[in-house]
Amino acid sequence: MAETKLVHLKIDDRDVEVPAGTLVIEATRRLGTEVPSFCYYPGLSLQAACRMCLVEVEKAPKLQTACTLVVAEGMIVRTNTEQVRNARKYMLEFLLTNHPLDCPVCDKGGECELQDMVFRYGADTSRFIEEKIHRPEEKWSDLVYYDAPRCILCFRCVRVCDEGMDVKALGVGMRGANSIIIPNRGDHLDCEECGMCIDICPVGALTSGTYRYKTRPWEMQYVSTICTHCSNGCKTTLSVRNHEILRANNRDLSGINKDFLCVKGRFGFDFTTHPERIKQPLLRKGDKLFPVSWEEAALAAATKLRDIRLINGADAVGFIGSNRTSNEENYLFQRLARGTFGTNNIDHHRTADYTGLVTALDDRAADSSLTMEQLYQSKTVLLIGNDPTNQNPLVAWQIRSGIRHFNTKLFILNSADIKLKRQATQFIRLAEGQEPAALKWLATGEGSLSQDLTSQLEALANALLAEPEVAIVCGADVSGTAIAHLVAFASKLQGKVRYMALGDYSNSRGAADMGVLPDRLPGYAYLDNTGVAHALAKHWGTELPTKPGLTAPQMVEAAQNGKLKALYVMGANPFKRFGKTSSNRGKLELLIVHEMFLTETAQQADIVFPAASAYEKDGSVTNTAGEIQLLRKGAEVMGTRTDFDLLRILSHQLEKLGVGKAFHYKHSGVVLDEIRKLVPGYNVPPAGLLTGGAEPTKIHFSKNGHAPYQIPVELIRSAHDNLFTSGSLGRFCTMMQSLPEAEEAEAKS
Repeated sequence: MAETKLVHLKIDDRDVEVPAGTLVIEATRRLGTEVPSFCYYPGLSLQAACRMCLVEVEKAPKLQTACTLVVAEGMIVRTNTEQVRNARKYMLEFLLTNHPLDCPVCDKGGECELQDMVFRYGADTSRFIEEKIHRPEEKWSDLVYYDAPRCILCFRCVRVCDEGMDVKALGVGMRGANSIIIPNRGDHLDCEECGMCIDICPVGALTSGTYRYKTRPWEMQYVSTICTHCSNGCKTTLSVRNHEILRANNRDLSGINKDFLCVKGRFGFDFTTHPERIKQPLLRKGDKLFPVSWEEAALAAATKLRDIRLINGADAVGFIGSNRTSNEENYLFQRLARGTFGTNNIDHHRTADYTGLVTALDDRAADSSLTMEQLYQSKTVLLIGNDPTNQNPLVAWQIRSGIRHFNTKLFILNSADIKLKRQATQFIRLAEGQEPAALKWLATGEGSLSQDLTSQLEALANALLAEPEVAIVCGADVSGTAIAHLVAFASKLQGKVRYMALGDYSNSRGAADMGVLPDRLPGYAYLDNTGVAHALAKHWGTELPTKPGLTAPQMVEAAQNGKLKALYVMGANPFKRFGKTSSNRGKLELLIVHEMFLTETAQQADIVFPAASAYEKDGSVTNTAGEIQLLRKGAEVMGTRTDFDLLRILSHQLEKLGVGKAFHYKHSGVVLDEIRKLVPGYNVPPAGLLTGGAEPTKIHFSKNGHAPYQIPVELIRSAHDNLFTSGSLGRFCTMMQSLPEAEEAEAKS
């Protein structure tokens, strides 16, 4: 790669060295020098509309806009002269000509960029005496409100909706002083309801329907954590007052998603205060569930589990875990199954074949994972299956951003006309379920495909052969043998190839990595991997079972026919996902569930423990790209406990009854230390995590003579969520579900 040419210039008498092509406003920010701007926003097209970023450039005849001026060798820039300060003051005076002085009631008060600049540069009087233009506030949707007089026409909202989201739901109407922002449906929005326009607005023109008139910025606490919905791992900042989440955003541009959040990340938090939330343990007595004390529920669970194990053996008990619980909780859950009960009957709803990908890559797995940042910077992307816009919004954002900023070439194999198709270099339309056949042809040249399709695949292969690097992204449509064929094809390419399998939920990858699988230990180690098994057994002080267990669908089926006597479910809804009849528990003698709501599975349980959500706990999660990030406790709901605490409580009760050893962990950080020590690929630097960063895992894997990986039919199941659904949790996100777009998406599905 050619070295980047550096340009030398002076800014306020300080020598600066920046890459050629850098804007002056970005060069000043590298020095920590303030050059204010309302219309400029990194990553969007240049507007030069607000004129706040004017600076002096030596030998230039007049002030220059720093947001459009590219640095030049020997340039001398001054950002704080009297002429510059006066220009900013006069510009603010002009902006306030029609801007209402309603800061005390404006939701942006205390966070308003215009307010900050007026305090810094503004005058205490105005020369304008014209009457202000008044317009009533408009409700564009339940989530977005627009107050036209406050708008300073920076056009950030229009550009981010057009360029960033590729939705084009906003535009500019009228002219001159009467110019306003208008939605795409006359008086309302019809869009993805991402709320990007709200957070990118520098003033209070666009405000949030979830936050209106509830509190002030200085009255809240701000907690940075990870979104609890899809698997992309977006960082979100929760604004919390009195232990209640009032809004979510990412205005500090931190995390792997920087400024991006979808509708679920920004508005899908109100499930935490839903009136149907379970807040007390429930115990079945007869045909009904009754509230009981924690002591009674925990003792009943431990006693019944012990009795069933003693009478029927360890394999009479099954464990179904969650892809929303933390890594620490998933690790303890599989320890409970393997170390305490001695069974490998443990699984979860698998939404991507992470196991198959790691196995197919073999010893290349550690160096072949594709991070979100690498996806953004990739020059070539091959997308197979999935609809990232709806199922993995950050992935779609990174691809779109790469196309805008780096001219990324996008190649798509899909059976649906997904939104990213209109930006693709090549789109190959497949029949439903034809992805494995297409990949087999690419890898081996075999298969009965149409002449037209083989011609398109051949053109795709030739195009990829010429690329120096390729990012391959695939959904649940690619699993087992299909992944092996994909890796075989990619190994023929000349450039570096990296892979990302797309799961559905916030810790789908983490659940698999932690060994919530019937045939793999943590880190995808085989059950007969003596190194990993010995290390775990020694640390836990117990022997591990070596017989592969039942998968989640097999456990649900075994529960119905009586082969499985007890089922322990943590944060999942398997009877909804895998059940075939209304009486899904069948002949189960015991069903224990950790849950926030009475889902289809929880309704049939014998014991229900009220669990805390991801926004109410500390821990870590691993996104679909294999990047670890920390969860931080934001809100608190009385009556619930984290799954971490619930597992600890149960382990102590079981130890008293002579089953296994209690978990003596004081907090989740101790478990994370153990994971870093024992799980292959998870020994990441803690400093990066503690400072809010994402650390990629490096899974060390070797087949060691094992047969090729075969996946049972229909074991990998995507929920095919859209932007407004999120599995069982989505139905309790009231604000999202109230949107017309949510109803339309539900009707289409």
